[in-house]
Amino acid sequence: MSDMTEAPAIDGLAGGRNYRLLADIPLRLSVEVGSTSLKLAELMDLNEGSVVELDRQANELLDILVNGTLVARGEVVTVGGKFGIRVVDVVATEARLSGIERRT
Repeated sequence: MSDMTEAPAIDGLAGGRNYRLLADIPLRLSVEVGSTSLKLAELMDLNEGSVVELDRQANELLDILVNGTLVARGEVVTVGGKFGIRVVDVVATEARLSGIERRT
């Protein structure tokens, strides 16, 4: 495929009026820094200043999820004094659509 003119169109969606109907559907985008498992007693022992070690290295990309499905990976940036995320890698469409990368 040398350009998008050869790409298969999704019936009624590509460039059409129906796409605009979908454009207003709200989605939840979240960024996962890492995770860990704790026992209830460990959780209850947490207080101000406690540090919880996560399962991800500091130099690894963060997971970007939409409605619980991994769609991309990125890195933290600051934008006007607020946190943002720069997309570095987009997950393959086949993996997203198959639900392989779904988080619960």
